[in-house]
Amino acid sequence: MNALLRRAAVAAATAAMVVPLSGCGTTEEPGVRLSDDIVVGLLLPENQAARYEQFDKPVIEERIARLTNSKGKVLYANAKHDAGLQTQQLESMIDEQVDVLIVDAVDAKAIAGAIEKADEAGIPVVAFDRLAEGPIDGYVSFDNEQVGHIQGKALLEALGDDARSGKVVMMNGALTDPNAAMFKKGAHTELDGKVEIGLEYDTKDWKPENAKANMDAAIATLGKDAITGVYSANDGMAGGIISALKGAGLTDLPPVTGQDAELAAVQRIVAGDQYMTVYKQYAPEAAAAAEMAILLARNMSLGAAAHTDIDTPTEKSVPTVRIPVIALTKENIKETVVADGLYTVEQICVPEFADACAELASRSGPSR
Repeated sequence: MNALLRRAAVAAATAAMVVPLSGCGTTEEPGVRLSDDIVVGLLLPENQAARYEQFDKPVIEERIARLTNSKGKVLYANAKHDAGLQTQQLESMIDEQVDVLIVDAVDAKAIAGAIEKADEAGIPVVAFDRLAEGPIDGYVSFDNEQVGHIQGKALLEALGDDARSGKVVMMNGALTDPNAAMFKKGAHTELDGKVEIGLEYDTKDWKPENAKANMDAAIATLGKDAITGVYSANDGMAGGIISALKGAGLTDLPPVTGQDAELAAVQRIVAGDQYMTVYKQYAPEAAAAAEMAILLARNMSLGAAAHTDIDTPTEKSVPTVRIPVIALTKENIKETVVADGLYTVEQICVPEFADACAELASRSGPSR
């Protein structure tokens, strides 16, 4: 049953009833599966960004267990930035006859054929974090264009009166990632006409070493003293960028943006090397994907689980959940990643950053 027919059947099967998500119930309504023995295939794109295996995977596993009375099973695969490998992993999960797939695509276009095969096998697909092409049944992500807006606004705030006095380098994400295009669009909306963009790069595979190489080239072309700010689409690349800036002999670094609130980035923010990051609360995103997957595996309507819908290049009106994001700077570390339990003060303030932490605490009051 293809995605369009499956959505119609699901809607018909659940129009006149409500089945508790985590309970087996006694309803004999045709089409609805009440068993907790559900196998979820989870495919994540890479393991360089800490978030996927540190946060997303454990939350999805925990939520699947909770929603299936600990009877559900998660088959996991990480593609390590290899789109071809991810296609093989997805096709292997089809052969394993999983009940539903959660897919964070390495390459949105390259995965479409494998998703088509899943659809032909009657396996629903939730696109997680990145919008994938092909007959997907649901989509869960952050408001990705808003991420770019937040990054651009923060960079302008950091530049202040110097916004037009030099050149900004833009370090965007990978062309294969549709989120990168949305981050870039939001950032350009904020920056265009307000700063001079000296050079702009699309960074292969989001790799820090590729961002460093791009930044080395930008410094050689523009001159290190001409660069007043750097738009970095994520924290991993920000690390590479900052390494390049320090390698060029800069001690007073220009403001650098980021995304993902990785521990190393939070520490760089405390130390003053990175200006900001975008804090994305992974738990709500991962939990929403797990809930959507279980509903689809049970042939139930997504209903209130999806707040809106979105069109993809290949599908219309895909049920969607968007999670809001937060700008994180020195000023709100305690109220965000520490308060939410993402990191402890002790994890952030290791000996290398103890002096910077003490200075920050003296400005903002007690840190614990």
